[in-house]
Amino acid sequence: MALLAQVTDSLGPLANPDLRNNLIASVVGLVAVSVLRIGANRLIDQQIKDVRQRYAWRKWTGYLCYGLYTFAVVMLWLPSIAGLSTFLGLFAAGLAVVLRDPLVNLVGWLFILWRQPLQMGDRIQIGTHAGDVIDISIFQFTLMEIGNWVETDQSTGRIIHIPNSQIFQEPIANYSQGFKYIWHEIPVLITFESDWEAAKSILFIQLSQHAEHLGQSAEEHLRRAGRKYMISYSKLTPTVYTTVRESGILLTLRYLCDPRRRRGSEQVLWENILREFAKNDSISLAYPTQRFYMTSVNKEGPLLPRHVDGEMSSKD
Repeated sequence: MALLAQVTDSLGPLANPDLRNNLIASVVGLVAVSVLRIGANRLIDQQIKDVRQRYAWRKWTGYLCYGLYTFAVVMLWLPSIAGLSTFLGLFAAGLAVVLRDPLVNLVGWLFILWRQPLQMGDRIQIGTHAGDVIDISIFQFTLMEIGNWVETDQSTGRIIHIPNSQIFQEPIANYSQGFKYIWHEIPVLITFESDWEAAKSILFIQLSQHAEHLGQSAEEHLRRAGRKYMISYSKLTPTVYTTVRESGILLTLRYLCDPRRRRGSEQVLWENILREFAKNDSISLAYPTQRFYMTSVNKEGPLLPRHVDGEMSSKD
């Protein structure tokens, strides 16, 4: 009997049958939930082919399994810790102070799920960071970075992890929600001596061939967005604006394009514009040049300039 008492004393709290049973049930429940989640994920991978839907189902399966497990564990252990209510209250208050940032991130995650300022696959900019959303977790969301040192909106290959709390501190620009398309402009600068009307006609033709087809599709998306946001455009068709600059005549192409195809559409337009301009001798692109006006010649030396224009755009 003395030996049994010594063994019982060495076990401490585990000698209590209720505590021991709760501990065993908690471990077994965790193993069962993990196995259930793995099986559910395999079933999802087999049944769902769409990448975004499969990702969403896997995420929500994990949240559901571990959420139910947490609830069950709390209900299991609650009778055993009822006498520790005062201690737990003080502990929870201290924990809230120490873990302020993780708690704010958790609230940010709930806000993302509720209001959906960003979703999987959206292209967004938050603060100085821009990219495609590739993951949303409890404490942070992840972007595949675009821009930065790379021209236009091309991917840099870097992955950026941003705390969920940033949605309360930084403005979010979403390229994908609401109105699906964005306005893009291409400036084309030609010399004053060029036939600007012919150049503008060429630009209109190129826009009608490569951007005009977005009109009806954009109007449909605009009608959908108008149900949620106050978005209104009087004109969605491509156009070309004419402006005079110091170094030439500026013709600006403005058209709608998909955010992920901005650079590709600009390349197609520029290549066709360069080909058409090369066929027309009356059109020249402007670039920084200098023009010299000579009024006298020094027979004993080189030409002497009387007047110099800087940064004149013309074709001499």
